Formats: sequence, C-alpha cells, structure tokens
Amino acid sequence: MRTVEQEQDARPERVLPQGVQDALGELAGAAKEGLLALSVGVGLGVLSKMMEAELDEVVGAKHANNAQRTAVRHGHEDGEVTLGGRRLAVKRPRARTADDEHEVPLATYAYFADRDPLTRVVLEQMLAGVSTRRFSRTREPVGEQVTAGERSASKSAVSREFVGRTREHLDALMSRGLQDVRLAALMVDGIELKGRCCVVALGVTTEGVKLPLGLWDGSTENKTVTAHLLADLVDRGLDVEQGVLVVLDGSKALRAAVDEVFGPVPVQRCIRHKERNVLEHLPERDRPAVKARLRRAWASDNHALALDGLRTLASELEHSHPGAVSSLREGLEETLTLTRLGIRGRLKKTLASTNPIESMIEIIRRTSRNVKRWQSGDMCLRWTAAGMLQAETQFRKIAGYSDLAKLALAVEHDLLAQRTTIHTTTKEDALIAVTV
Repeated sequence: MRTVEQEQDARPERVLPQGVQDALGELAGAAKEGLLALSVGVGLGVLSKMMEAELDEVVGAKHANNAQRTAVRHGHEDGEVTLGGRRLAVKRPRARTADDEHEVPLATYAYFADRDPLTRVVLEQMLAGVSTRRFSRTREPVGEQVTAGERSASKSAVSREFVGRTREHLDALMSRGLQDVRLAALMVDGIELKGRCCVVALGVTTEGVKLPLGLWDGSTENKTVTAHLLADLVDRGLDVEQGVLVVLDGSKALRAAVDEVFGPVPVQRCIRHKERNVLEHLPERDRPAVKARLRRAWASDNHALALDGLRTLASELEHSHPGAVSSLREGLEETLTLTRLGIRGRLKKTLASTNPIESMIEIIRRTSRNVKRWQSGDMCLRWTAAGMLQAETQFRKIAGYSDLAKLALAVEHDLLAQRTTIHTTTKEDALIAVTV
C-alpha cells in the first residue's frame, strides 16, 4: 500500500497556462514561488518605470533637442531600496545639471531608498521577542532571485539597525520637553535588569493621560540615582510649584530623593506594597484577619477613622509581632494621603497603588525578555526607553480620570498649607533665637 507521502509526490506539478506564462515573460519564475514573489517582481519593475518617468520629467524626453534643458542624463549606477526588512539592489538612473556642477536627486528613488521602514520593522520584531539570529526567518518569502541579492538581513546588520533605532528612542524620550505638561500625579519605581537597575518615571496628566517621562541608570535603586532623574525632569521644564501627588512604593531612597528635589509635596505610599510587607512578618494563620482590617481601613473615606483603625491594629500587634508593627508604622500616614485629600472612588483605587507604573515595567520586561547579557548601562537605557515608548502606545486613560481636576486642586491647597506651616514655624524659631 502506498504511503501518504508517495501519493503526494505522485501528484502532477501545477503550472500556469502557457498564455499566462507568455504574458508574464521573465516573471513566470517568480509566479511559481507564490503571489507575493510575483507581486515583488512586478513592484520592482514598476519602480524602475517610475524612476525613468521622473527622469524624463527632469531632463526631458530621450534624444529630444531641447536647448532650454537644465539637467542631462548621466547613466545608471547601483542603488538600494528597502523591502520588508531587507535592502534590495536596483539600477537607478542619474541626472546632473546642464553645467555639470552637481547631481540632481530623484525623489522616487529617495522615497523607496529610505531606511526608516527597515529600522521600523527591525524594532518591531526585536521588541516582539525575535532574536537577531532568527530575524530573517520572520520575513515573508519574496522569491529566490530577490532573496539572493538582499542585504541588511544578517545578525550583525539587524543588531546595528536596532541599536540605532533604540538610540533615537532614548534621545527622544530624554529630550522630551515638559514645559507644557501639567501633572496631577507622578510615579517613580525601579526595574532590575540582571545586576543593573533603571529608575523610571511615569506621569499622569490632569486629563488622565499616562506619559513616560524619563529614566536613569544606576547600580541600585538609591537616592542619588532617583534625585538625578527628578532633577532632570525639572531641568526639562516640569513644573511642580503648583503641586503634584507623588506615588511611591515603600522605598526610603525614593522618598528621600523626592524630599530633596521636590520639597514638601504630598506622597501616597502604595498600599499593596505596604500590605505585602506587613503580612510577610506574620504567620499564615494571622494573615487573613490582618489583611481584612488593613483593607477596611484603606477603603474608608473617613480619614480620622481610617488612621485610628491602623493605629489600633498596630497597638494590638505590638507585643506579638513587633516586626509587622514596625513595618506598618513606617510611613503609615502616607498610605492615607488620598483619603486625607478627599479623593474617593475609582481614582482613589487607581492612585493608591503603583499598579500603573508596574504595568509599564511589565511591558519593558516582556520586550527585553530574550536579552541574555546586559553589556553596558547604555544598553539598559536603550532597551528600557524602547519598552517605555512601546508601552505608551498601549496606554489608556486611568480609571477615575474625571476626578483629576479635584485632585490637582486638593494637592495645590495642601501644598499651600504646608508651606504656610513651614513659614510660620521658621518665623517662630527666628523670634525665639532673637529673644534668647
């Protein structure tokens, strides 16, 4: 009995009708490789005709006597155009001015020779997880004849294109002007990249738009690195004089950097980080009850009752679980900043944790998941910036954005009250010093 493979081999090869082959001429071979290969062959032929047609417009018809012509034909030379993640060789016509002073560029060739489509394809494939070694496998087949003459498809060429594109993205992100940006909230967090660290910043505008603001490279998530990042935001025009809510995890280094650069702005500690830190100090049997009381306090819209509930819980756990109490009391009031400012509902739920910036960081990790060795800080910055801008294309307005104007006004009043208190305290200290 014949096998399936034998039956398939026995089938006659399908061929185009003879009339169609005669019409296609040299393209008949490409047609055997599929419709895309045929389309590419036709497209390259059309490109050649387009360049010749433009040449006729620039210099006039061939062999025509024209004493007024400003340019003349100057033969052909080898050129390259971009096609689906590869560079293909073409013959391009040339023209020079009638006085032979300089070459006349042809717009058709310049358009199709642009490398930007190539670098865009490379960037999209790499961020999607395709390695440089496998890049050539992801492209559509365009025929053996075209593939044989392609360039810029090797591992090293793809790597160079990706480095150049991500360098552009990094420069664009770090030079983005912030003069016209009015932030309602600012989130700062660090991302570990196998022994290296990048601190990233995400802003939420008063319209609810999430905006990657910048990043800074360092060995750890420390105060110095974070302060440099925040200072860079200010240098690029970010205005914090009107006040901005800063949302942080439990990092003391981040908190210290905010104080140093921004001054007395309101800070919301991430309640999910705080909850996790407290529960890790408790035995499994006690965690459900403590978690319920923590969440009940944070969900309350009454600041005084919520603060009292957390302090009571800390007092009850003081003797049995001092580690949990120490973690709970550290920055306890700042876990209720939004409640103190009078923010309720969906906006409070959104900004009470660092979930928005954690979502961006997760996209960064996903786009760089195939990187095996981080060679330098520049590489970390380029990949992180590319991931941040990739995340920006997926962002939507935050939940509860309609209440952001209320938040901005509350933050402004809170900042004014703090400055008034500081000013009053300074004057009283000065009077005491003079009296003494």
